[in-house]
Amino acid sequence: MYRTWFNGASGLAVALMAALAVAGPAQAQQKWGTVKGQVVWAGGPVKLAPIEVKQDKAHCLKDGPLYPENIVVNPKNKGLKWVVVWLVDVDPAKATDPIPTHPSLAKATGKVVIDQPCCNYDPHVVTLRIGQSLVVKNPAPVPHNVDVKGGKIGPNLNPIIPPGKSVEVAAKEFKPRIIPIPVACSIHNWMKAYLCVFSHPYFAVTDADGNFVIKNAPQGKYRLVVWHEECGWVIGEKSPTKGGGKVINITATTDVGKIQAKPL
Repeated sequence: MYRTWFNGASGLAVALMAALAVAGPAQAQQKWGTVKGQVVWAGGPVKLAPIEVKQDKAHCLKDGPLYPENIVVNPKNKGLKWVVVWLVDVDPAKATDPIPTHPSLAKATGKVVIDQPCCNYDPHVVTLRIGQSLVVKNPAPVPHNVDVKGGKIGPNLNPIIPPGKSVEVAAKEFKPRIIPIPVACSIHNWMKAYLCVFSHPYFAVTDADGNFVIKNAPQGKYRLVVWHEECGWVIGEKSPTKGGGKVINITATTDVGKIQAKPL
């Protein structure tokens, strides 16, 4: 019996070593890096006029005037906030396909949240990966509706969210897409946001300084795609399905520098 078990275990070990010998080199060949840069406003002076609030003024204006978030520029460095940056395959036909993914990012988990603390969406631009669900909260004392227009591939919904409640959109409702999904509230018609859905984890939204960082990205040639609601396709001026974006060679650290964004 001992000999039988030993022989079986030896055979299993040999098979396992052979499998590792095949998978090991392929996995070892893939290296990973960081992509970073800054998106800067290249348009004229931005004048911030307060939003005219006609509905639920007592709540909506309790923290002061509301301002639009479609163009948020840092006056010190021209950094543009709320710009979406992501990677796609160099082949335009694969613009929504997954790309090699770092083992630590292999599976998307958790829920993505949109909050409505004071008659505005937080965050203004929401990024979601396939496998994640979306929760829209309403902690306010007034009702909101969330009008999501996902077009042919969805989701399409427009529920009323009573005060203190929330709605959840299941992960199965989302498919990767190129064009961000507009989100709005018709009760408070100035409230607008965008929802971006990806098939991989290599995306970012610029911060208050216009900076972005994408970590653990696959090294090699990929296209960098940049989108802003008032500037459209920032690099290449066309959809990545038609060759828009910029081909970059990702190394251990790839700094693409300043990317100028001009209004349409």
